[in-house]
Amino acid sequence: MFTPGRHAAVIVISLLTLASVAAQQPPAQGQQPPQGRGEGRGEGRGQGRGGGMRGAEPLNLEDRTGFESIFDGTMKNWDGDQRYWKAEGNALVGETNEANKLAENTFVIWRGGEPADFELKLEFRMNSTNSGIQFRSTHVPVGGEGRGAVAGKWVLKGYQADIDYDNRFTGMIYEERGRGFLMQRGQAVNIAADGSKRVVGNLERNADELKALIKPGDWNHVHLIARGTTIINSINGHITAIVTDDDAKGRALKGLLGFQIHVGPPMKIEFRNILLKKLVN
Repeated sequence: MFTPGRHAAVIVISLLTLASVAAQQPPAQGQQPPQGRGEGRGEGRGQGRGGGMRGAEPLNLEDRTGFESIFDGTMKNWDGDQRYWKAEGNALVGETNEANKLAENTFVIWRGGEPADFELKLEFRMNSTNSGIQFRSTHVPVGGEGRGAVAGKWVLKGYQADIDYDNRFTGMIYEERGRGFLMQRGQAVNIAADGSKRVVGNLERNADELKALIKPGDWNHVHLIARGTTIINSINGHITAIVTDDDAKGRALKGLLGFQIHVGPPMKIEFRNILLKKLVN
């Protein structure tokens, strides 16, 4: 996903051993690569630097190995304001209208645990405004850290994989009720111990190219990885964000999962095929 001359992000990934997410071990001595692999440049024939090595499997958005569904088509283990959230048509649906407006952002919260290191796969579709996937988040109690009138039962703060209908922000990593935008789409960013942010690399596709890959009003696939201090966001098979967060005071290493409905014009957001792989509980 990186172009030549943009090695800084690769270095970040290597240092944090993120390659272990998808890396394949080389075959044992004398073992041959599977048929159809290792062709070209002498691979698999003991020629050249990569002789005998085998790369990662091709990208498969449908791969569910090690993942468990956390949505069964009902509201089981999902806690949200029933005026706005429901299970419908095998999707988790959040919706507002002119007669049922929000005073502040509200969330549906997964009550099945507080994942630390994990991978999350899902699909979303929306028709307006703004939403987000909350992770490693905390609950804001009634009267606590409120913006607006009634911060309380269904309000979260923490990391958010941002989503919006106009795709200005979709693919970015944001922090709700915290440090705000942590990066822009198409960047690899390091947040230092003092909270300062530094771009350490650019992804192969820039923000506008990545935006063009997102389908307005249609289903889009998200693959979110949180491992240690590193977060990777991918939409429709393309990495949109890499963040390493060394700000011990600002970051979180575990917490709640949830989805957002944003204040503003009437909107509808749907989530389906919600799959979780816990790497560390």
